[in-house]
Amino acid sequence: MILFTQTSRSFTVRPYIFLFSAIALGMVMNGCEIESDKKEAPDYSSWENYAGTKDGSRYSSLEEIDLSNVRNLQVAWRYSSGDKDTLNRSQNQCNPIVVDGILYGSSPKLKLLALNAANGEPKWVFDPAEEDRSHAEDPYRFYKVNRGVVYWSGNDKYDSRVFYNVGSRVYAIASESGKVIREFGRGGYIDLAQDLDREPGTFKPFIANTSPGIIYQDLIILGSRVAESADGAPGHIRAYNVITGEREWIFHTIPHPGETGYDTWPDKEAYKKLGGANSWAGMSLDESRGIVYIPTGSIAGDFYGGVREGENLFANSLVALDAGSGKYLWHYQTVHHDLWDRDLAANPNLATLRKDGKVLDAVAQITKHGYVFLFDRVTGDPVFPIEEKPVSQNALPGEKPWLTQPIPVLPEPFARQKFNQEDVTNLTPETHVEMLRRYHQIKYREMFHPPSREGSWIFPGFDGGGEWGGAAVDPESQILYVNSSELPWAMIMVDVPGKGQNLQADTPGRAVYNKYCFACHGLDRKGNGPSFPSLLQVGSKYKADEIKNILKNGINMMPAFRQIPDHEMDALMAFLREEEKGPVIKVAVAKEPITTRGTGGESILDEVPYQMAGYTRFLDDNGYPGITPPWGTLNAVDLNSGKLLWKVPLGEYPELTAQGHPKTGTENYGGPAVTKGGLIFIAATKDSKIRAFNKETGEEVWSAELPAPGYATPSVYSVNGKQYVVIACGGGKIGSISGDEYVAFALP
Repeated sequence: MILFTQTSRSFTVRPYIFLFSAIALGMVMNGCEIESDKKEAPDYSSWENYAGTKDGSRYSSLEEIDLSNVRNLQVAWRYSSGDKDTLNRSQNQCNPIVVDGILYGSSPKLKLLALNAANGEPKWVFDPAEEDRSHAEDPYRFYKVNRGVVYWSGNDKYDSRVFYNVGSRVYAIASESGKVIREFGRGGYIDLAQDLDREPGTFKPFIANTSPGIIYQDLIILGSRVAESADGAPGHIRAYNVITGEREWIFHTIPHPGETGYDTWPDKEAYKKLGGANSWAGMSLDESRGIVYIPTGSIAGDFYGGVREGENLFANSLVALDAGSGKYLWHYQTVHHDLWDRDLAANPNLATLRKDGKVLDAVAQITKHGYVFLFDRVTGDPVFPIEEKPVSQNALPGEKPWLTQPIPVLPEPFARQKFNQEDVTNLTPETHVEMLRRYHQIKYREMFHPPSREGSWIFPGFDGGGEWGGAAVDPESQILYVNSSELPWAMIMVDVPGKGQNLQADTPGRAVYNKYCFACHGLDRKGNGPSFPSLLQVGSKYKADEIKNILKNGINMMPAFRQIPDHEMDALMAFLREEEKGPVIKVAVAKEPITTRGTGGESILDEVPYQMAGYTRFLDDNGYPGITPPWGTLNAVDLNSGKLLWKVPLGEYPELTAQGHPKTGTENYGGPAVTKGGLIFIAATKDSKIRAFNKETGEEVWSAELPAPGYATPSVYSVNGKQYVVIACGGGKIGSISGDEYVAFALP
């Protein structure tokens, strides 16, 4: 039996990697058919793991709250950590877990919380700033979000512990006391910047972990978030001993010589200088088989692939590994040679299907471009056909796009796939005319058109389609529920400063502007759409200290620029406020200092001639999406048939509803939880609400106001026989206010 699938036919299969089958499965198999009734079913009555259970289902078998009484839900308790950022940059995307009546979650400043899950009273709080002062002083700490924690239940010798991520550190904390377990790792933590099998200094040292790892026996398996520039760190998957913190195995997502996939790389030195192919979205585990399913992102250097020729394995892939050893089992690449930042952005869902009269254990992977890829969990064979469709080769000089991209025939996509002229917003005639003008400023409109100076519409946008909130699957019906954002983004490429563009500057302030600002706001300072506004009148709009505060702390889509030296900051301020004085001088713009070098002294950044001009949402002057609604949806997909059962708007703009517009939906972040009681619970929307939907029809049956948007996935749990639904209300994204509360709901 062959346990392998691969879209590149040049791949060489080594037979030894398949010897696991008879040993690891330990059950009767007939092709794709598996006698699933011999396996122990997961316990869906608790929420002890990220996404509820290790299979990533986001499903609860609790049914005290159901369609007949959900309208009676009310706030059971609220807890505030008191550490939100008043500038509205902080977030809390945590999907908390509940073990033995204790809720474990994190706060905006990445404190680890242990709360009484029945009333929200704190048992203990661990503050990483007291352990590591550099965390307290880190200007980027609010961007190092934490989406969940991991609980290990202990054994006869060792007590239970909680693992959670703070930047590059993964701490081991005693679950009873909240104290650091000093015997673990480097005095209580693992440093993900270490143990990467790469020479230090050959990659940008930014490494964090956005989503929690997963426990298999005495191992914690971890992914990472890395820089997305071409010199980003490698995203190798690693497993550590839960007691000692020692690394037990590593899977190189950019293969090393002699490893599976290495022969697919034209550049045999790629593993020495390229990064990315990291798993930042979380994982899922078939515990009975010992198989871990790992989604990966693109190779670092998101939008130019001339330095990474080829298909780019194992980037943009669902990879199945032996959880105990890290050995490769199978993979499927959902985007070849990614040029569009199409990371696999959510952990997959394991489901047991009924297909052609047989039982089939499957794994479903949602994507940013609105597809569900569905595979046999053991063999990796697609459940439904996947077609390799030709795509445009009209690329920038030096770029070699892959000839085809995989498109599933089924399941049906849960997001619109085209953004045509007739789809431009028509909220008002005036808005339609203006947005149509902007629409035609971008030349290319088909999916998978290579990046260009003329621009392409990315739709669904860079943030999905499906995103890190993930999907929920009802194991009784095999229906997958997933929320989607349907917002176009513009992708425009520009030359890297000093490479093909005249960046000579006649004043020091202009030189600093060209160094840091032009790519998004333009050489003429006229801006680039609503996300990157004109800076021509910024001096009259803001005072000097206000401009400096924005530069140092960021705002909306703009990141913080605390790295700008004081003398450059003063020159930039004077230029923006049109206050530069003194003689005009010629200033040549120096290139960014190279901080990462290859083993031969070269930098991969030297080989990158283009960069993307900025992440630009297509919004009108009032901040509404420039496409016809719905702008956010909740969808039901039958995994047995592959059919899209229903689609409903998710969220609303109350002012538009009051004007008579049907509910539009909003851009959304965070995922759903589905219950045996017939309900889907989801927050995620910009309008600061949590909602319940009838899972059979999509009808909204309940909603409640939140103190800030719940850009997270709710958890469903029970304490002393009482069912609760809790959501982290962190806000902070897309112009929303920030919050630091958890709000739990229950029946009276």
